[in-house]
Amino acid sequence: MKYPIGIQSFDRIREDGYVYVDKTALVYDLVTNGKVYFLSRPRRFGKSLLVSTLECYFRGQKELFEGLAIAELEKDWAEYPVFRIDFNGGDYTQPGELENTIESYLQGWEAEYGTDSKDLTTGLRFQSILRRAYQRTGHRAVILVDEYDKPILDVLDTNAYTYNDVGDKILLEDRHRDILKSFYSSFKSADRDLQFVLLTGVTKFSQVSVFSGFNQPNDISMDSRYEALCGITEQELTDNFSASIATLADKEKVTIEEMKDALRRHYDGYHFGTAMTDIYNPFSILNAFDKQEIRDYWFASGTPTYLIRLLNHNNEQINELAGRYYDPAFFVDYKANVERPLPMIYQSGYLTIKDYDREMGEYLLDFPNNEVRKGFLSMIAANYMQTERMDVSSWLSSAVRLLKRGKTDEFRDALTAFLADIPYDSHSSLNGMEMSEKHFQYTFYLLLRLIGVYCRAIHNERRQSRGRVDCILEFDNYIYILEFKMDGTPAEALKQIEERGYAQPYAADKRQVVCIGANFSSATRTVEGWEEIWRDSQS
Repeated sequence: MKYPIGIQSFDRIREDGYVYVDKTALVYDLVTNGKVYFLSRPRRFGKSLLVSTLECYFRGQKELFEGLAIAELEKDWAEYPVFRIDFNGGDYTQPGELENTIESYLQGWEAEYGTDSKDLTTGLRFQSILRRAYQRTGHRAVILVDEYDKPILDVLDTNAYTYNDVGDKILLEDRHRDILKSFYSSFKSADRDLQFVLLTGVTKFSQVSVFSGFNQPNDISMDSRYEALCGITEQELTDNFSASIATLADKEKVTIEEMKDALRRHYDGYHFGTAMTDIYNPFSILNAFDKQEIRDYWFASGTPTYLIRLLNHNNEQINELAGRYYDPAFFVDYKANVERPLPMIYQSGYLTIKDYDREMGEYLLDFPNNEVRKGFLSMIAANYMQTERMDVSSWLSSAVRLLKRGKTDEFRDALTAFLADIPYDSHSSLNGMEMSEKHFQYTFYLLLRLIGVYCRAIHNERRQSRGRVDCILEFDNYIYILEFKMDGTPAEALKQIEERGYAQPYAADKRQVVCIGANFSSATRTVEGWEEIWRDSQS
């Protein structure tokens, strides 16, 4: 089987015999039931392939769709003038790059459809091109914009400057917004010349300012009808990749069901609407089949540096964002900016919907799968802790092995050394936090959530009948119940575990239960005291 790794051209996939998950029934529904759309999906999630599929469809390339669902649905196969704009390739941190990109497109279209000397602005030029295309072909124009937001994401919160047309110094971010607004304003005036418009991107943070020049597109990012428009569903995985799953299972010496579970934990878990359809990350799972190994392909393919900038810019921490219920106004309808990172974190794919409370109309947001959880938390931890000698990933691997084997003394020593290696000034580097109990809580949240990637289960600040335990880590043979104090004593922490019965829910569990009380010193900034109680959970 040929996997289309890095191939985003529908025609090439079909002509060269690569595997294609048939989305054309949804494509047909999209083009016959609306006109102007906006779709937000994480990077490398199939947006460019969707745009290419639409381009081939509107160009009337019927032969490419033989054997697919749309071949039975479409009867006319008319050919429309298609204007595809792809902002993927440019480096928009360079002043003038956006202007040059748009100018290149305009010149190419004017060479095909002619020019009007009266058109002076970018928007007017594009509007005239669309009108002439309709007049010449007898079919309205189709506009497909891929990654509309990249010119702004590249420079978001960088304080990069440039100069506007009258020589005033302005933020490059503002300059890009002005240019795109002028360009997109042509859509409204050209409405009668347009057959179909789709804009894709990662975020909708700039929608108000960039799209204010034309009628708001129909945002289908959380439309239950189109949840599976990008990505791979569980059924599609079974229908298209059963042989691939079997081959990978054979290589890893596990059953097919065990391999499905492993793939599900690592690459599944995305939801884009109230139907809660499970969506796999297509980039990662295709790479896993191609390379015959489960690894972190999506996260390794790019570093979301703009998210680090946003998290450093405000007082919200990832432990305060993940694992909570939200009204959609806070992460869908709200247009993200540097002061409110949640919409961008969600829309970028680092958090996803995990539950929908229909009565309250609220959504639970958390990490979609182990790949994203490990990659994102490792990045945040490295940025926050800035250890001088120890690598977070290396420490994590060692810590997990120790806990799996019940080596709590060695884990304590490794944890003490790791904390001691964090530079003094990093204790207040994130969001200007003072060195306080909150710092230690956040430090341990990051470390324990990372360890939790390799656990059977992890519970942070879990509410029980008589209190809220700091953390519970469940491994195959051990259950660790951890309570932390700052400038207190480990005995106080253990007393809280005992008095509030944190271990009681595991009384019938066959695994070894280990209660750990730990104290951290604000003076030494590391573990100062550590006591344990080991007991058989059935005793």
